[in-house]
Amino acid sequence: MIRGVNGLDVHILEAGYESSGRPLALLLHGFPDLAYGWRHLIPILADAGYHVVAPDQRGFGRTTGWVNGYDAPLGPFSLLNMTRDALGLVSALGFRRTAMLVGHDFGSPVAAYCALARPDVFPSVVLMSAPFPGPPAFPFNTAESEAASVQPNNQFQNLATALAALDPPRAYYQQYLSGRRANDDMWHPPQGLRRFLRAFFYVKSADWPGNKPYRLKGGTAADLAQMPTYYVMDLGKTMPETVAPFEPSAAEVQACKWLTEPELGVYTEEYGRTGFQGALQAYRVFSDPDLNAELRLFSGKAIDVPSLFIGGKSDWGTYAAPGALDLMRTRAATRMGGIALIDGAGHWIQQEQPARLGALLLAFINEVGGTDQWSVR
Repeated sequence: MIRGVNGLDVHILEAGYESSGRPLALLLHGFPDLAYGWRHLIPILADAGYHVVAPDQRGFGRTTGWVNGYDAPLGPFSLLNMTRDALGLVSALGFRRTAMLVGHDFGSPVAAYCALARPDVFPSVVLMSAPFPGPPAFPFNTAESEAASVQPNNQFQNLATALAALDPPRAYYQQYLSGRRANDDMWHPPQGLRRFLRAFFYVKSADWPGNKPYRLKGGTAADLAQMPTYYVMDLGKTMPETVAPFEPSAAEVQACKWLTEPELGVYTEEYGRTGFQGALQAYRVFSDPDLNAELRLFSGKAIDVPSLFIGGKSDWGTYAAPGALDLMRTRAATRMGGIALIDGAGHWIQQEQPARLGALLLAFINEVGGTDQWSVR
């Protein structure tokens, strides 16, 4: 536990701390993951000479100091405040900067804003599974136009309406996860928490044969409806109901080496204790107009440090936000080292293919000279 980090007591997993003077590798998880999700990768990076730190992010696991509840203020869960969480943790650990920063899923935009806001502290960044399209921008060169004042952003509501009008009616997963009922649905599902989590991890992995992702033509409701139902759900169904038909067999569970039954037990115990609401606040942040408005502080700014995107070949997350991958490559990151898609991995890359991921990370950092840019105390 690292006490007093931006108002939090942060629970971390770490390795490579036995000897001082090692460069810092900071790993930020996503949903519904934990610091524990990096368990296979942490020893690989520590063996390569890094002090590796993976925190339970605000709202997750054993990190405390955040308010649990749907009606709790969303401000503390904003992307900029979670960026401050990461910055405060680096400082609390006695480092001036990281040698490696990696963010997966929701950890990806947090890592992106770390590199965007404080390139002096985060001199390189690796984004996983969720491409970064750049910060929301102010309208440009509008002084001479006669357009009315800026209209409210109804993007999420318009998408929800269009999806509900499909036959059969659909709903975007972020819309569902932002709702009041999602926490209780997933915390107390009919099949039990353990079976729900097993099915959820399975259906988003390379183990599920239904994952054959491809680039969508556009972002219309009909385009998005081509994705599996765990991304574009049947309207009215809960997430446990959505993944239940894909629950793996006993033989498939036995064959799963990246998430064994004891390892699944860790997730079951932690989420059984905390519920999901703290973790779900992040999805509500994305559609909050005030919290999106504060991101315009970085309007027109790109990530200018060396960056890399890593996805799983069987992960729809790479294409779930149509256009984001191209925006990241062409505008949002000026020193993008490449886009790597790992074979044999779905959404849970660091669990499914840790050796391949570790090799990519170490090659990237060696190429950009990350180990020469760190300092301690």
